[in-house]
Amino acid sequence: MKLGTLAASMAAIFACSPLAAAERTHDITLDDFFSIDHMSQVQLSADGTTAVWRQGYWDKASDKNLKDLWSIELGSGTPTRLTFTPENESSPRISADGQYLFFLKAEKRGDAKVPPYNGKSQIFRMPLAGGEAVPVTREVEGVKSFELGNKQLWFAGNRQHTEQDAFTKHRSANAGPNYGHGKVKVNPIYKLDLNSFRKELVIDDDKVVWGFDVSPDGKRLARITTTDNELIFYEGWSHVEVLDIASGNNQVLQDDAWRKQAPSPYGWIMDPLWSPDGDSLTWRVDYDGHPGQLLVAHFDDQNKVDWQLDLVRQGDDTLNGSDSHWRSNNELCYRVANHGSVLLRCTEIDDGNQGDTQTLTKGDYVVGSYDFGAKGEKVVFSHNGLKHFYDLYQAKVGKTPTRVTNINPQTDNWKLPQISRYQWTAADGSTVEGMLELPPGYKKSDGPLPLVVQIHGGPTAATPYALQHRSYGRSTFAAKGWALLSPNYRGSTGYGDKFLVELVGHEHDIEVKDIEAGVDALIKEGIADADKLAVMGWSNGGYLTNALISTNTRYKAASSGAGVFDQRLQWLLEDTPGHVLNYMEGFPWEKPEAYTHGSSLTHAANITTPTVIHMGEFDERVPAPHAKGLYRTLKHYLNVPAELVIYPGEGHGLGKYSHRKIKMGWDLAWFEHYVLGKEVQ
Repeated sequence: MKLGTLAASMAAIFACSPLAAAERTHDITLDDFFSIDHMSQVQLSADGTTAVWRQGYWDKASDKNLKDLWSIELGSGTPTRLTFTPENESSPRISADGQYLFFLKAEKRGDAKVPPYNGKSQIFRMPLAGGEAVPVTREVEGVKSFELGNKQLWFAGNRQHTEQDAFTKHRSANAGPNYGHGKVKVNPIYKLDLNSFRKELVIDDDKVVWGFDVSPDGKRLARITTTDNELIFYEGWSHVEVLDIASGNNQVLQDDAWRKQAPSPYGWIMDPLWSPDGDSLTWRVDYDGHPGQLLVAHFDDQNKVDWQLDLVRQGDDTLNGSDSHWRSNNELCYRVANHGSVLLRCTEIDDGNQGDTQTLTKGDYVVGSYDFGAKGEKVVFSHNGLKHFYDLYQAKVGKTPTRVTNINPQTDNWKLPQISRYQWTAADGSTVEGMLELPPGYKKSDGPLPLVVQIHGGPTAATPYALQHRSYGRSTFAAKGWALLSPNYRGSTGYGDKFLVELVGHEHDIEVKDIEAGVDALIKEGIADADKLAVMGWSNGGYLTNALISTNTRYKAASSGAGVFDQRLQWLLEDTPGHVLNYMEGFPWEKPEAYTHGSSLTHAANITTPTVIHMGEFDERVPAPHAKGLYRTLKHYLNVPAELVIYPGEGHGLGKYSHRKIKMGWDLAWFEHYVLGKEVQ
């Protein structure tokens, strides 16, 4: 560890605390997790006076997380709740004149079989000041997504398309089984005039549309398309298409820059967005295991690309999220991960050349969603800080942002964990960093603490430098006297391209050594008790939990959530197999040694750690056979204490209130019993 890093960070925590220690009297509990509201999908009116966002909260009665729309007149300080239904409204858009709010919701009234109240998603409109929401679409199969123009609304509908091949009629005549292909839900694009409310078909060419945007002048339509709904098509066989609406000329953009010339052919294309003048189009491409791209293409009067730019990021930046914004015709803004922060940067682009980049959020911000006013002079964004969860901030560009909301006032008296960036030296000499949480009021002189190693998923992601109370560990354990380390191991974002790609071809090796070196550093420094170690994670964090317990025996307890156990099985079953191909650097028959070494099943004979295993019943990302196989291995063949918890109806994440609570309760009870020796209550 770098000398003085922890001490300096802890001193900064206390120095910047806005409340005296005596005012924080509440010890955080497991149940407090369900009191936290979350903010997303922030929007700003064109005149920069009103902000709207989607706010989610846990509802015990309905056993799920519900979402509503909220707004605030900037300067008033009083948020207003706009919707009060269980339909989980989403995708808010404010009309150019500031009068109306448009959004998606799926409302079911009684036994209605016809739209707009048949339970299919439709576009609704309500006065921005609040009032009755009325449907403006009546699509039988619902609306997938929409974009709002000045006097028009554009939306992607849903239609079932039957693929034509030699066996089309044979499949139809033998209805009953589920076939691997043959039926595709495609997305025609429509235009709705907001004066006459007449609907006009723009294009229907049997394509699946994953995202689209219409130029502000209404002349060009950009789409991200595939020929099938399966994610396997989206991750490697998607295209950027541009339609000249008047002539009907549709072109597929040349994709060498993000296919043949890219480090991986399995890129996820997303978020097409036209510049204000409608001549420049930007879009994002993300890759598992490799740096993402932000591309810009400029179109001439004949709708042909006359230049294309692949934006160069600065320093250790990794692109974060897909929500780019044009501040003007020549300035593009985007979010980046950087050493646990998520910052908002804007880059000048002039005639195909990249110019200066400015940072709109200087400091330790973790920016969620954001938006600009029409002139680009004012910005609003959500930010998750060290002393509060996500709240709305506003700023004039170039000025220091100010906090606008406090959507979780109940947390003002919580005793918060001490959060710091913690650095150590890996086995190969590289510097690795993680987020360390310590109990409120803890001092090193108090002696070593039991340690939870909480591992993030992805792995092309990172644990942020921010306050979090998660069902995957953070805040709960620090409140109960544990230290918690969230390592941003090799392959994490925000630490430079080299740090990111070094994991490719080295899973179950380099990142395991990174994490173990961090644990060693905490033990050596006297913060962690070597005899009281636990490890947990979800998704890739579950995979690495399996890897750690199959590598050594020092962990007294583990919680493996949605974790890969066998890489061959993962490639065969997961919905995004390009992920495995990237890290294994080939197919199972091409790289058998990589698949063997990268699988914890190969090393399972070493496991002695009591493990609670969590899995969603219908998880398509990491299917349930991984959890069942791990459980069988531990419980029936290795005689290692194990508990298998399969959550009915759940996918890759846990959406039910009751399931989240059960999961958190199991982890706490399991760790306290096997690490601290407590009796199970």
